[in-house]
Amino acid sequence: MTAAKLNPVDVVVVGTGVAGSILCKELAGTGLKVVGLERGRMIDPQHDFAMPYAHDELKFDRHSDIFQNLSRETITFRNSLNEMALPMREMGSFKPGECVGGTAAHWGTHTRRFLPWDFETRSRTIERYGKSQIPEDCTSQDWGITYDELEPYYDQFEHLYGVGGKAGNLNGEIQPGGNPFEGPRSREYPNPPAPMTYAGSLFAKAAESLGYKPHVSPTAAMTQAYLNPYKLMLGQCVRGGFCSSHGCAMGAKASPLTTVLPALLKHKDFELRPLSNVIRVNLDSAKKRAVSVTYLDARGREVEQPADLIILASYTFNNTRLLLLSGIGKPYDPVANRGVVGRNYSYQSSGKVALFFEDKVFNPFMGGGARGTSIDEFNGDNFDHSGLGFIGGAYVAVSSSGAMPIRNTAVPPGTPRWGSDWKKAAAHYYSRNFTIALHGGSQSFRTHYLDLDPTYRDTNGLPLLRMTFDWSENEKRMSAWITNKAAEIAKAIGPSKMSVDPTAGHYSIVPYQSTHNIGGAVMGADPVTSVVNKYLQSWDVPNVFVVGGSAFPQNSANPPTGTIGALACWAADSIKDLYLKRPGALL
Repeated sequence: MTAAKLNPVDVVVVGTGVAGSILCKELAGTGLKVVGLERGRMIDPQHDFAMPYAHDELKFDRHSDIFQNLSRETITFRNSLNEMALPMREMGSFKPGECVGGTAAHWGTHTRRFLPWDFETRSRTIERYGKSQIPEDCTSQDWGITYDELEPYYDQFEHLYGVGGKAGNLNGEIQPGGNPFEGPRSREYPNPPAPMTYAGSLFAKAAESLGYKPHVSPTAAMTQAYLNPYKLMLGQCVRGGFCSSHGCAMGAKASPLTTVLPALLKHKDFELRPLSNVIRVNLDSAKKRAVSVTYLDARGREVEQPADLIILASYTFNNTRLLLLSGIGKPYDPVANRGVVGRNYSYQSSGKVALFFEDKVFNPFMGGGARGTSIDEFNGDNFDHSGLGFIGGAYVAVSSSGAMPIRNTAVPPGTPRWGSDWKKAAAHYYSRNFTIALHGGSQSFRTHYLDLDPTYRDTNGLPLLRMTFDWSENEKRMSAWITNKAAEIAKAIGPSKMSVDPTAGHYSIVPYQSTHNIGGAVMGADPVTSVVNKYLQSWDVPNVFVVGGSAFPQNSANPPTGTIGALACWAADSIKDLYLKRPGALL
């Protein structure tokens, strides 16, 4: 098939999620001709997320309406190198988006910054504990950028997305009511924190009795009506109970659909092309410059779009797969421990303590986004790891995001898995339980990576992306240790029954955990161990930038969306202030 070749443009951005929408808006604002290519359909929130249809759990959570269509393209998965990977047939552990707005159309709105330690994991660990503290075969590395460099861009993103919270560290001074362990911030959150829930107040009281400092979790579900810097108005969250996995009927969830795209679509220099599935970045004969992208349009026809600058801003898996399909960067080989594309794939670990009561009643149905209460004493390197046998940590939280009645039916340990006794327990405890959850980090390891599957192909005949991943002993030890700390808080609350479940065994791709996949095209200061430099620019092809969770060399315990947004703002300024003035390698 001969591709139809279009007239050249200045910039092509692949993906219109958190990163892509910001980059399109910022670059179109300079007068450049920008084209945004999105493989998914166009979304009109006022129609697609209208009430009462926005609360259809079967449509959005089970039938994956705004998620990737796995019948056309999926990934294959295995736990180790000696296994054959098999295709993921149903959405399970994670849910990549497939629509204008990307995965952020259904995210849970938790917008917690990464800790300063997260950006310098390896050097700070060695400085404090020595090299022996880092697990064998751990490939975690410094990012090549520090928290202090990224702080102004965290601030920019938080104001763009209207994040509500309470500062715990303003310019180095600890503030009452906030998270005292966070990195220093230059100003307060743009919106106030959400009120504490009943479950959150019980957790806070018990945590304080044990000497911890609880705080309300920051959230990008508006705590009040908010006008963002692009002059777009977001409504106040009414805690309607269907948030994560769903679109927002109130226009209160910050996402590209509410914070960027309405303003972006007014730009005369911007064109959005949904249903445009990019399959390749085309290089010149020397393989040192990108000249165009090839995509399949809604009718399956190949289209070539030439551009001077190409930005990959899609999901972690898609960024990595496009680099591999396009021959940009050397593919990673875990046996030889050489190459970079696909290296340092990681995820996020977990753990939970479920509490059941006879004398307390909650309203789990009402909730919104990341509304909850947290402690950060066991996150990152906020505590002494000497002799513990692991690095990294987790924040511990009680969230009230809304209990979808199909997915979220908790019963005490020992309850039959089906039948009349299960039904009685499910009905009785639906409003008499809550969970203390761990949201844990995950280090990168030599045999955890992404590559092209040698057997399975997508509907277009292209190799699927293969994931090789399992829980390491580092993450299992960390989860067990911190879950026991969470259990101590649970006992102080006084439930009638409780269950304690740390991360254990082998990683399974079946049950949902989080859509926080990272790595594969990581950033760093050394081209031997990274795909892009600190500006998110390809070491090998300087007019290609790769922005998103794919850039993380390992995963923080904190959710990635705020950091992806901050990196997008950072990359946009780097392109405007440095690259456009002198195109070429920025380092």
